[in-house]
Amino acid sequence: MSRLTVAPGGAVRGQLRVPGDKSISHRALLLGALARGTSTVRGLSTGDDVARTRQAVAALGVEVVDHPPDGAGGAGGRWLTTAVSSGGPGALREPGDVLDVGNSGTTLRLLCGVAASLPFLTVLTGDASLRRRPVDRVAEPLRAMGARVDGRDGGRLPPVAVRGGGLRGGELTVAVPSAQVKSAIILAALGADGPTVVHQPVPTRAHTEELLVRAGAQVTVADGGRTVTVRPGPVAPLDLTVPGDPSQAAFWLVAAALAPESDVVVEDVYAGPARRGFLEVLARMGALVEPVEGGGLRSRHVGRLRATDVAAEEVPGLVDEIPVLAVAAAAAEGTSRFAGLGELRLKESDRVAAVAAALRTLGVGCEVHGDDLVVAGGRLGGGTVQAGHDHRMAMAMAVAGVVAAEPVTIEGWESVATSYPGFERQLDACRS
Repeated sequence: MSRLTVAPGGAVRGQLRVPGDKSISHRALLLGALARGTSTVRGLSTGDDVARTRQAVAALGVEVVDHPPDGAGGAGGRWLTTAVSSGGPGALREPGDVLDVGNSGTTLRLLCGVAASLPFLTVLTGDASLRRRPVDRVAEPLRAMGARVDGRDGGRLPPVAVRGGGLRGGELTVAVPSAQVKSAIILAALGADGPTVVHQPVPTRAHTEELLVRAGAQVTVADGGRTVTVRPGPVAPLDLTVPGDPSQAAFWLVAAALAPESDVVVEDVYAGPARRGFLEVLARMGALVEPVEGGGLRSRHVGRLRATDVAAEEVPGLVDEIPVLAVAAAAAEGTSRFAGLGELRLKESDRVAAVAAALRTLGVGCEVHGDDLVVAGGRLGGGTVQAGHDHRMAMAMAVAGVVAAEPVTIEGWESVATSYPGFERQLDACRS
């Protein structure tokens, strides 16, 4: 297990890029596998999670090849280009082995949806952490559509076996708002025998719907994003440049908002609907985060932040940013409350318990009441905290280390490689 110690003090300054959006990268690879022809995707996320999706689609018979930047300027000149070539669903083949998706819950859930539409057996597993994360919320709607889905513990835990094909359209309601569950159903619905209507209690991230529209699929969204209708049919190859990941940008934006004399510009950040929630929270806390030309975001320190309350209905739009927002709350003036965090208990770690434990280690008053997290702002001290195999926990605690009174050591730093392998290098550069 590796560790990183972050010494306190000093501003965070500079201009940087973050990896391509992880959510979009996963979906681009999967839609490239379902399209007939070659999709061109620039700027895929460089983390291990997306690499697992790439390996999985290759095991289904898809050719995935990288080409260097074309040097022509613009997006093509900046980013590595990936060609995803497939003969469409009818040309995909049954994998010859179990697909190991590592720690990538997104790969597991979305690939279950794809596998449900394919007329053969697909078996998926992951690392020890992933095998403790339930899949029943994905498995149950896929079973309702006609797929045979099984796993350990009565079908609740990975490894999960999906024997797909023969799916039925219809109406399904997602009880707990989750973009991954919704997306698994949508991807399966492309191979159903008729339209599928998905209802959810609140809108969630719409990357799957957005990319399907770009690929010519028949997808309609209604009721403010709460209802998605998918009609079966082919999808066309994508030509896509993946923008920077806002969830990764959040670490830099929060660090600059907290550390005196800081000024950071994160270039080319995705800012679509249902991904801007954390910016609204930071604005309420008094942070100054402004758009810059070219789609970037600039964050400057303008004084101490103030506490805020985050309502349960906000959480689906900022679920991945909660750990670093909790760090912001720990350094703010007053007491902040984050409500309705049940979904965070099913991430790489139980993020509610992990955030509370880490902040307490750093001397912050922090309480958990059911699925609510209460953070008393004040002084961040030093200490050794556990990442718990969770990349977002690790990077959030690195941000805490920047503004803590004493050094912060993060155990399990290797988890950062799943999404942001260059984070430590950029942190050193921004503080030099």
